[in-house]
Amino acid sequence: MTELQLLRPDHASALLAFEIENRAYFAASVPDRGDDYFANFAARHEALLAEQEAGLILFHVLVGDDGEVLGRMNLVDVSDGTAELGYRIAEKATGRGLATTGVRQVCDLAVTTYGLTGMRAAAALDNAGSRAVLERTGFVPTGETLLDGRPGITYVLDLRQRR
Repeated sequence: MTELQLLRPDHASALLAFEIENRAYFAASVPDRGDDYFANFAARHEALLAEQEAGLILFHVLVGDDGEVLGRMNLVDVSDGTAELGYRIAEKATGRGLATTGVRQVCDLAVTTYGLTGMRAAAALDNAGSRAVLERTGFVPTGETLLDGRPGITYVLDLRQRR
C-alpha cells in the first residue's frame, strides 16, 4: 500500500535514496538533475520546504509501507488557481498503476485542499508511459513543446469539473 504525503523534512533521506537509485532511469526520459543536486541535496530540500511553506510549490511523495519513497507528484508555479504537474515513479515500482493513482490523488488534493481550478503538464513524445498517465487522468493535449530539446506535448486539466 502507498500513501501520498506532502513533502516534510523527515522525508529527506528516503527522497535522496529514491533520486540516487533511479537517477539513470529518470535520465533516460527527463533531463538529469545534475551532480550539484545530489551534492547539495540537504540545502535543496530545505529550500523546497521553504518555497512550499510560501505556497509557491506543493511537493508530494508516494511512500510505501516501509517508508520508502516510490514516487513524486509535484505541483510547481502555483498561482492564480493553477499549477504545473510533474511526477516520477521509481523504476522498480512501474507497471503497478502508481503514477495514475498518484496523479489522481494529487488532482483531488488540488481541488479539495489547495483550491486549484486547473493544471498544466508536459511529456516528451518518446515518453509514452507519462503521456498515457496524463490522458488516463483527464489531461487534454493542447500543443507541442520542447522539453530540454526533445519534442513533447503540452496538456491541461480543468479541475472545475472535479468539484
